[in-house]
Amino acid sequence: MIRADARHSGTALHPLHAFFLAGMVPLFIGVLLNDYAYWSSYELQWKNFASWMLIGALVFNGLAWLGSIFSLVRADKRMGKPVIYFLLLLATFVLGILNSFIHAKDVWASMPTGLILSVITVILACIATWLGLASWRVGGVR
Repeated sequence: MIRADARHSGTALHPLHAFFLAGMVPLFIGVLLNDYAYWSSYELQWKNFASWMLIGALVFNGLAWLGSIFSLVRADKRMGKPVIYFLLLLATFVLGILNSFIHAKDVWASMPTGLILSVITVILACIATWLGLASWRVGGVR
């Protein structure tokens, strides 16, 4: 049970920012799973599913990245985490865009590069989400 006088610290994420941050991870995982399904079966529709899910993941990632700009501006000067978080989201977005360009290629030309980029973006998205949601602290804990 949380005490009545417990408050969130000043570095807590806005709930909408946390929603976008947590929403991008399952979409990137879905892209990875669809890429793996295509790689193992060569059914064209799996690549199409991956392309659509990648667009959704990039929308969520872009909105979370915009929220990280606000977190970076209002962050405490002695904390290095908002900069790392910002850069991880930016790297995830850039690799997601590259992955989108790879998925726009011919079906045979998109593998295995698309699958490798999907693995890397899932790892980066998970690390960024971990860092972003780890800023939720109760009370004065840092």
